[in-house]
Amino acid sequence: MATAQRFEDLRVWQEARELNKVVYSTSKQRAFYRDIGLREQIRRAAVSVMSNIAEGFERGSRKEFVQLLNIAKGSNGEVRSQLYVALDQEYLTAKEFESLRAAAVLLSRRIATFIRYLEAQPSNRRVRRQ
Repeated sequence: MATAQRFEDLRVWQEARELNKVVYSTSKQRAFYRDIGLREQIRRAAVSVMSNIAEGFERGSRKEFVQLLNIAKGSNGEVRSQLYVALDQEYLTAKEFESLRAAAVLLSRRIATFIRYLEAQPSNRRVRRQ
C-alpha cells in the first residue's frame, strides 16, 4: 500500500467527502430541510466521519489514527441510522435511501479494512513523514 502524504490522499477520506456532499445536497430538499433537528444531526455526523479521518491522520501515531478511524466508523453508522429516520418520515424516496445507505455501508467496510491494515503493521511509529 502506498504511503499517503496527506489525508486528502486517503481513499476513505475521499469517499467520506463524497458521502458528505450527497448528504448535504439531499438534506436541502424541502421537507428534509424543514426538519432542522434531523437535518443538522445527519450533517454533523457526515462531517464527523471526514473530520475524524483527517484528525487521526494528522495526529501521526498509528494508535491514535486507529482510535479516530473507529470514531469515524461510528459516526458513519449514525449517518446510516438517520437515513432510516429520513426514509420513515418520507424525506427520501426508497431509491435515494438505498443509494445513500449502500454508499455508507461501503464506506464502513473500507474504514474497517483500513483499520485492520493499520493494526497489522509492526510498530506504532508515525503514519506519515513530516
